[in-house]
Amino acid sequence: MTNPIHEYIEKNRDVYINWLTEFCKIPSVAAQNRGMKESVSYLEQLFNEAFNVDAEVLDTGGQPVVFSHLKGETDTILSFYNHYDVQPEDPIELWNTPPFEPTLVGDRLYARGIADNKGNLIARMAAVHAIKEVVGKLPIDIKFIFEGEEEIGSINLGAFTDKHSEKIHADGCVWEFGYRDAENRLEVSLGVKGLLYVELFAKGANTDLHSAQASIIGSPVWRLVKALNLLKDSQDRILIPGFYDDIIPITEEEIQMIRQYNISEIELLEHLGIDNFINNLTGEELKKKHIFEPTCNICGIQSGYTGEGSKTVLPSEAFAKIDFRLVPGQLPNKILDLLRTYLDAEGFSDIGIRTFGEEIAVRTHPSEIIVKAVIETIEEYTNQPPNVIPNTPGTGPMFELTEKFGIPAVSFGVGNFSSYTHAPNENIRVEDFIDGIKMMASFVFKYGEMMVRRKEEK
Repeated sequence: MTNPIHEYIEKNRDVYINWLTEFCKIPSVAAQNRGMKESVSYLEQLFNEAFNVDAEVLDTGGQPVVFSHLKGETDTILSFYNHYDVQPEDPIELWNTPPFEPTLVGDRLYARGIADNKGNLIARMAAVHAIKEVVGKLPIDIKFIFEGEEEIGSINLGAFTDKHSEKIHADGCVWEFGYRDAENRLEVSLGVKGLLYVELFAKGANTDLHSAQASIIGSPVWRLVKALNLLKDSQDRILIPGFYDDIIPITEEEIQMIRQYNISEIELLEHLGIDNFINNLTGEELKKKHIFEPTCNICGIQSGYTGEGSKTVLPSEAFAKIDFRLVPGQLPNKILDLLRTYLDAEGFSDIGIRTFGEEIAVRTHPSEIIVKAVIETIEEYTNQPPNVIPNTPGTGPMFELTEKFGIPAVSFGVGNFSSYTHAPNENIRVEDFIDGIKMMASFVFKYGEMMVRRKEEK
């Protein structure tokens, strides 16, 4: 049986691909305040072109939120959260194509931000556009919430959602990201890990010195390295006292989900060019660690001279950026207090801490209508069940937009196993993009129907 909406999407695929490529030409790097106004202007133009409406551009104190509420035939409200900012393109020399000139190579489109998150943003707009063009109306209300600071920690989003709670209200939310696994099965994520992002720093003399002075002048680099060595043991266990105390125990239902969740271990190791995972983990223990355990990761260390050749220098300061990925029960502000207390107790009160980001972990229960609607839609379209996980190993501001307001959220989208998000040569497959539009259109109807049935049963 043919689907007229899917047929419309297929006939207009070039239109939707053009929407995406034009968007990806804009270098919307929030960390450097590049291309942000241009991105907002493009989205305003697209809302006008696609839906004949003026999007609301809402102030946040930083980059604005682009918002639109399209009315449907029932009182069910579905929101789409996406972000229009992207990661910096560095290191640019590792790109095979210009990062802000979308390029088709084989079956893939390459551009910075095309997987994270412009591909999903455009696919969702395209799905709603196709429904309106074919049917003339929407079965449910749709809210688009497009943020401009996700890649810098959504620093203004919490205050924004407190101020505009009526705009955030929805029955369910489709979250920003989504990928296929190494076996090309669609992944469905029901949550995100939390985050505490800090910078530890040590200071020595008031200027860099000749390294001959290292015999009598202390090195802030060594001082920082010694502090870093306190954080984890050789088995990757985090040593901060109390760090694990508040973690909510995983349920039997979540354990069953992990047993069904697939990590293509051999393909992943080969793809990354490594021989083994941490502690040589495999199977169920590997999956449990990946999904259910918090992390302490050094994102970067900076000090002294790291250029070509040699420079004999005793640096005056040293910095290390660290992210802690947290799981339900762990609160970023408490983890920060524990970190400070630990360093002080171990004699490192001189090590400074700057905080750059905090997010609270979220998981949606698999019994929610939106989860069932997503799974059924994917099964019907792909003829195979999706790869469902309780939460992604990554982080986003899901708490501020969903759990804080009692809104269940779920993620699926147009990325792939080797989309290289946050890295050079970011890409999506063209057919995944078109399929994503079709599935999202089908999901809107499926979710609306299931919500109507639930309300009738009540």
